[in-house]
Amino acid sequence: KKKKKKKITSMLASSSCRCVSARSRAASRGASSRFASNGSRVTMKAAKSPVASGYANALMEIAQANNAVEAVHNDVDNMSALLRESKDTLKFLANPVLVASKKKDVLAKIAKEAEFNAFTLNFLSLLVDKKRINAVESILEEFETLYCEVTETQVATVTSAVQLENEQQFLIAKKLQELTGAKNIKLKPEIDEDLIAGFVVRYGKDGSGMIDMSVKGRLEKLAAQMMAAPKSVTSVAM
Repeated sequence: KKKKKKKITSMLASSSCRCVSARSRAASRGASSRFASNGSRVTMKAAKSPVASGYANALMEIAQANNAVEAVHNDVDNMSALLRESKDTLKFLANPVLVASKKKDVLAKIAKEAEFNAFTLNFLSLLVDKKRINAVESILEEFETLYCEVTETQVATVTSAVQLENEQQFLIAKKLQELTGAKNIKLKPEIDEDLIAGFVVRYGKDGSGMIDMSVKGRLEKLAAQMMAAPKSVTSVAM
């Protein structure tokens, strides 16, 4: 049992995306409380699935009503990471043949090890009862989108040749905050060794904004400039 617990913990620690904010922790807690106490309903602008949207909205409303937006969001991040890393867990939960009690037992063990908020565990158990646990991934994705809307968080993907230090991520988040005017920045780190060195940041709707500070990007830009150079300059150089 101890080995199994350690495996779950390592999955959560290594897979969840890093949320980096350029503001202080105290301000973050204050924002969570404000959003949780305003009582406003949050609706999706464009839902991928009515089922996922409905359940995600329900979870957000519960979190807001109980001043637990940040705590529930952290649980959602960890659960999403676990499901990405452990497809066997996802298949187990989605298996229609298995009885509900066994699925709830597994969820309870995950929740205990990851120290989930009670609202999160109750919600996951509800998905089992309603036979919607097979849609848990899309529901968690919809909740993530809602969270970003509620907290005015801009999500950006940072691709680098090697893992970036926390301070580097903080500086990138601060710069993006200045560029976008977002209250919060959430970075999703990715590794691509082909970049050689440096990093590439994609942000905005559908990743339409991009900052390329990679060696690969600079080399490609230099090659393009050389190809576009007048033939006369090339001949003189030869």
